[in-house]
Amino acid sequence: MKTVYEIQQFLKQFGTFIYVGDRVGDLELMESELKELYQAQLIETREFQTALLILRHEIQIQKEKSKQR
Repeated sequence: MKTVYEIQQFLKQFGTFIYVGDRVGDLELMESELKELYQAQLIETREFQTALLILRHEIQIQKEKSKQR
């Protein structure tokens, strides 16, 4: 996984479709879903870490954008 889109597609494999309408809210909900999948041992540690890193980076970018407005 390299993009948020790829994480969305990955989550869809588990029947998880996320769209709240707020970009940061969507990203945080994806992070929560990934944590649940990892705790249930449905995904590998490497997949979890990579996806979490991508999501947290994107959340940081979005928060910085909203501060500039």
